[in-house]
Amino acid sequence: MTDRFIPASSTRPRLRALATAAACALLTACEPGVLSPAGPVAAGERTILLNSLGIMLAIVVPTIMLTLSFAWWFRAGNAKAKYRPDWTYSGRLELLVWSIPTLVVIFLAGIAWIGSHDLDPPKPLASKVRPVRVEVVALDWKWLFIYPDQGVASINRLVIPVGTPVSFRITSATVMNSFFVPRLGSQIYAMSGMTTRLNLMADKPGRYRGLSAHYSGKGFPGMAFPADAVSPAQFAGWVAGAKAGGPVLDARGYLKLLDESENVKPYTYRTVAPGLFDEVVRQSGTLSAHKAVGGREQ
Repeated sequence: MTDRFIPASSTRPRLRALATAAACALLTACEPGVLSPAGPVAAGERTILLNSLGIMLAIVVPTIMLTLSFAWWFRAGNAKAKYRPDWTYSGRLELLVWSIPTLVVIFLAGIAWIGSHDLDPPKPLASKVRPVRVEVVALDWKWLFIYPDQGVASINRLVIPVGTPVSFRITSATVMNSFFVPRLGSQIYAMSGMTTRLNLMADKPGRYRGLSAHYSGKGFPGMAFPADAVSPAQFAGWVAGAKAGGPVLDARGYLKLLDESENVKPYTYRTVAPGLFDEVVRQSGTLSAHKAVGGREQ
């Protein structure tokens, strides 16, 4: 019995096919992001990205084409190409070389200036509907969402009504973190002892991926949450369901949240102590010290 020899060249098409299939499988698993907006802020950011890309391509594409053209024209076999070693200066060429980058910088600066004012995170969104207020606390390693007007809270799940502006107040009870829902736009940092503001809105219902965009320790990979944009009636139903059951979020309940935990499943609180978020901001240093001393000794 003889061993069959398979030429390496015959396996290459199979390997290419497998590699292509694997790449396609990975691409199908990708979730929509900033280029697939579901709100006005994300749509404005996508416009800025595409406009900036178009302006920069106005330099990149001609540069690549001219580089290839010069290489082809001044090849060794082209007798028509003239070598001019004494050539030193051309006013027209200098004007062209400097004017185009200058215009690009001016255009990009204009886009950045206008966009930074129109999409300023604390700037309220224009709407006839009253905004929903949400207070966000970054913890190790989970997110706390407090709805002060509704008197409820949730862990690792953000529920908002479609077509309604959402006014966020964001802080951190631990290290610096970053709050980001790519399809709604504008990631913003959460910092201990400080409050940052963000205004977003969802134009259409759906479940959008929320995440932490800043590394914060070993539990960082699981620090994600669904952002559910639902109808106003469904939002009211969710609030009613949260009030019907679940624990109470008071000072004692909040101190338990300071314990480190990973991949926490979403749940709700039926009531929240008034002013809890402001107290977290004021005493974040004290609470963090409590966690460092008491939480790690358990």
